[in-house]
Amino acid sequence: MTSYDARPSGCTGYTPFEEELVNAMNDFVNAADAPNFDTANIVRGARRRRTTATAGVVAALILAGGGTALATGVTHTSKPAATTKPAATTKTTQSATAKTTQADATLLLVRNTRGDIFPVKLGGLSLEMAKMYIVKVGVNLGTVSKAACKGKAGSVIAVTPHSPKTVPLYKGTVNLTLCSG
Repeated sequence: MTSYDARPSGCTGYTPFEEELVNAMNDFVNAADAPNFDTANIVRGARRRRTTATAGVVAALILAGGGTALATGVTHTSKPAATTKPAATTKTTQSATAKTTQADATLLLVRNTRGDIFPVKLGGLSLEMAKMYIVKVGVNLGTVSKAACKGKAGSVIAVTPHSPKTVPLYKGTVNLTLCSG
């Protein structure tokens, strides 16, 4: 028997409890208002928040010095051994870095079309990581050779050309020398 079926023949009416229950349910159904959503306003608010958040992130990057990196496609990384720092405020010249040290042998200097130079440290990286950074900064990978050393096998021990020479962005080619162990 469902709630819509007729009552059994032996029942003549509702009990006071049933009558009060039916009245309370009817009052609830008739009094409940449907919620009113302003979807256009909700969408505008979400877009405004997203735009504000994006503008805040861009402003923070520009203030932190990442604006030049964004403009040239070079990004910062959290790895200290392979940092790429934009040097828009200071330009490296050959006279300033005339002395080549062991650390310079693994330092790649990438020059963009405006003449800004960006250092990329590749020393100690694996071949896969070095390839990733070389592609990320917009330089072509040339030959990969191995040399005997006392370092970690397969890690980068030399870059050609290296500091103080620069490699032009999108046109330059870099050769790597890996440690054979």
